[in-house]
Amino acid sequence: MRIETCYFCSQPCYPSKGITFVRNDARLFRFCRSKCHKNFKMKRNPRKLKWTKAFRKSAGKEMVVDSTLTFAARRNVPVRYNRDLVAKTLNAMERVSEIRQRRERVFYKKRMAGNKEREKEANRKLVAENEHLLPKMRASERAKAAEMGEEVEEAPLEREKSKVFGKMKERRKVLVQDVDEDDMDMD
Repeated sequence: MRIETCYFCSQPCYPSKGITFVRNDARLFRFCRSKCHKNFKMKRNPRKLKWTKAFRKSAGKEMVVDSTLTFAARRNVPVRYNRDLVAKTLNAMERVSEIRQRRERVFYKKRMAGNKEREKEANRKLVAENEHLLPKMRASERAKAAEMGEEVEEAPLEREKSKVFGKMKERRKVLVQDVDEDDMDMD
């Protein structure tokens, strides 16, 4: 049983599944599903569609140059059946797939190596920019401070009236670490 690959997305096309398109010059195009066939007819470039294997390879998300990938090349050389040769071939195929999986894991780990640090840095930046939205002191911290006998200071509120969208609203300004914070309350 020969398993072809989809011309558009490079997924496997199993026998009797998918669509086969034969052009006037006798060139065969196999598609795994109608989605690939429609995109091919619309003359879309598979390297620009994120769900295709061509995009993943061109964007550096999958291995492109590796010696294990050459084993997937199609060969049409007829060979006389030999039981020992078939057994060796099957063992070699298993071994090659193990090696490929190991190399893909290493490739993925290298590609994802700096993501945790970048994400932590982005989160720190977000908190620093929006620090005025965070509560001043948690209720549990306030209760512990009261038990210890420490004085809990609340920031004094300054009130001023201003018109916002035609309605009267009262604005409270709170000075927290040299940053003005506006809290809106309806009258």
